[in-house]
Formats: sequence, C-alpha cells, structure tokens
Amino acid sequence: MRIAVVTISDRASRGQYEDLSGPSIEAWLRETVVTPFEIVRRIVPDGIAPVRDALVALCDEEHADLILTTGGTGPAPRDETPEAMRAVVTRELPGFGEQLRRASLDQTPTAILSRQMAGTRGRTLIINLPGKPSSIRFSLDAVFAAVPYCLDLIGAGWMDTDPARVKAFRPAPSSSG
Repeated sequence: MRIAVVTISDRASRGQYEDLSGPSIEAWLRETVVTPFEIVRRIVPDGIAPVRDALVALCDEEHADLILTTGGTGPAPRDETPEAMRAVVTRELPGFGEQLRRASLDQTPTAILSRQMAGTRGRTLIINLPGKPSSIRFSLDAVFAAVPYCLDLIGAGWMDTDPARVKAFRPAPSSSG
C-alpha cells in the first residue's frame, strides 16, 4: 500500500512556511490504518500545472494507491487544486466533497467556500483535504470509512483500519445462489 500526501502551498514549497498539514495527515494515517503502508510526501506550489503534474506522476509513475492533498481548495485566485484535479481524474466522486463540506459546516460557516473533491485515475483514489491542520483530523474522520472499499472497487491495494478509530465499511458478501 502506497499513500501519497501532497501539500499544495506556494510558501511551503519555497521553504518560507513550515508544512504542518502534511505531517497532520501522516500522523492521522499512522493512528488509523493498520495495513502496512509507505508514505510518499510532496510539497508543490499552488497552480494548475504543478498540482496536475505531481498528481499524474504519483498515479502513473509511482503507482500510489491513495493520494491525499491538502490546500488550494478555497475561492482565492491561487486556489486551483480542483481545476488541477479535473485535469487528472477520469471519474469524479462528488460524495466525498459533499460529505467533507457537510461535516465541516458543524465546525465553521466558511465550509461552504470549500471546493474539495475526490476522484480516481486508474487504480488511484485522490481526495482533496483542507489546508488547515486543525481541519485535517475532522475531515479524515468524516470520509475515511468509505476509502478502503473504494480502493477495493478500483483495484488498488488492500487497506484496513483500526475499528476503534474509523471502522472501514465493506458490504457483506451477497448470499445469492
């Protein structure tokens, strides 16, 4: 299982700002995912081209099973992560963005400004998360129960979670016969 964490930030990519969001995602994964996995980390500047190119390389060349991005999903002019995602994914999964916004509205009224989304490219699931470290844990808790089954459906690597943290949902096998 290979999981990529991509921080999207002009300042962090230039070394002017310490990336706190990427490490927050990695810490959450280490607490929650019980399947052995490797983390691949990237920090890229905002903008369609750098984000698109990083995602394509992680999917097509580095064969990540799951990519979690952080940052670039707001309405500011440099927030172009969703546009880059649309250039990369072959299938959008709008339920992830809907659930991320719904859960975040309990925390802040500005959640309606979020343009987070998710989608697949080949055997890779990509999910955009917020850029604020304080929102990472809450966001992952809100959607991660569906991630292992989604990975199953697209032919990615097997993942399981600690049910005390997040219980991975997989439908019971049908008993038709």
